[in-house]
Amino acid sequence: MMNREMISKCGDYCEECDWREKMNCPGCQKAKGMMFHGECTVGKCASEKDLEHCGLCKEMPCQSLSDVFNQPDHGDNGERKQNLENWSKGNYTFIKHTPLKKS
Repeated sequence: MMNREMISKCGDYCEECDWREKMNCPGCQKAKGMMFHGECTVGKCASEKDLEHCGLCKEMPCQSLSDVFNQPDHGDNGERKQNLENWSKGNYTFIKHTPLKKS
């Protein structure tokens, strides 16, 4: 069972993050967009809208979220979007994302 306090705003799962313990990160829900690596525009936006995650936003997927999904170093192949869609339906399962396939 997922710890909902550890879900990220963008569809990742902080419980699975290698950096969480190393950087003493409280996770996305508590950080509210101010992550150990600096400001996260996606997390900040969802927090300002008082949303648990971006799957609950009527604009999902917005350009900011799409940009995160397509980042060369941190992008994925649709797993986080699928997580958000599942979570918005109350299905709190987690699909671990794989690195973005290079074309």
